[in-house]
Amino acid sequence: MKRGLGNRALAALIGLVAMLAAGMASAEDDVVLFPVSQLTLHTETGDFPLVVEVASDPRQRQRGLMYRTELGADRGMIFDFGQTRPASMWMANTLIPLDMVFIRADGTVSGFHENAVPGSKAVISSSEPVRYVLEIGGGKAESYGLKPGDRVSGPALSY
Repeated sequence: MKRGLGNRALAALIGLVAMLAAGMASAEDDVVLFPVSQLTLHTETGDFPLVVEVASDPRQRQRGLMYRTELGADRGMIFDFGQTRPASMWMANTLIPLDMVFIRADGTVSGFHENAVPGSKAVISSSEPVRYVLEIGGGKAESYGLKPGDRVSGPALSY
C-alpha cells in the first residue's frame, strides 16, 4: 500500500515539475499565429507588392517579429491597432534590423523610422496618431523610395 502511494506521489511530483517547466518556458517558445495578407506600397519609384503577416490582436502585436532571424525581401508585418492612435514600438527581443512605416487610416504614409536597432529598448513613436505600423526589413524604405504621403493599399489594411 505504501508502495502504491509512493508511486502516485512520484507521478504527481513529476507532473508538477513538468507543469512548472512548461510555465517557465521562454516567450520565444510560445506559439503565436499570424494571418497572411498582401499590401502594395505606391511610391514615385514604383509599386512594391508585399506579403505581410497581420498582427491585429494584443497577443500578436506584443509578439510582432520578435525572435525572427530573417525576413524575406518582399515580406513584412502590419500592425493594425483597430483605431487611430499614437503608436509606439521597440525592438526588444527583435534580432533583425527593421524599418517601421507609420500609416494613417486612409492608407497614406505618415512617416517612418529606418534601421531600428535589433534588441534596442528605445521607444520609436509615430509623429501623429496612426492606424497601422508596417515593419519591413532594415533599409527597404530607402530602396523603395518611400516618402511621407506615399500610399499603401491592399487587403491587409481592411483585415
